[in-house]
Amino acid sequence: MRRYLLVGLTGSIATGKSTVSRMFAHLGARVIDADLLARDVVMPGQPAYRKIVQEFGAHVVQEDGSLDRKALGAIVFADPARRKRLEEITHPAIGARRQRILSVLDEEAFEGAVIWDAALLFESGGAAKMDRVVVVYADPEIERQRLMERDGLSEADARARIASQMPIAEKAKLAHHVIDNSGTREETERQVRAVYAALLAELAARTRA
Repeated sequence: MRRYLLVGLTGSIATGKSTVSRMFAHLGARVIDADLLARDVVMPGQPAYRKIVQEFGAHVVQEDGSLDRKALGAIVFADPARRKRLEEITHPAIGARRQRILSVLDEEAFEGAVIWDAALLFESGGAAKMDRVVVVYADPEIERQRLMERDGLSEADARARIASQMPIAEKAKLAHHVIDNSGTREETERQVRAVYAALLAELAARTRA
């Protein structure tokens, strides 16, 4: 029996998921970043890279041969069918890499919380594979403002990006734990410490059972 608790961490764009992920790591959790794995699987030479270029065309490739993530993002955010096709190409490759990392943790007999940091945890069906799910929530207006400031987007573009994902309120209803990141950093840190303690307590109870 594995000795770690596999915890899905998700949110919506600009709710502060990455900030919360770093807080969990600071407390001692092992964090696996789905976005970093997603970048790895689309590097030139990887099978997913070739499939993406075949599917979306040479105009999503930069001069150095790497994918133009901004150009690709513009295509898939505007067309749900194209976004689904991209996910069909990348998600299996990402899942395989995650499993290899988890296998190493099994071999090491790691005890603790393993955080799977994934923006599309619910959309991809990945939540069903988690022991627990933590959602990072932010008030929709705060989320929109942060996104506009962070990415230099217009209000219309920010609303479109947010609308392309499952509503954060729906995700929060499906979570085992919700961290509200609408307030100060100190308030968020307090919630992260409380959730982390709860996760470790759940793991301890499972180990004793």
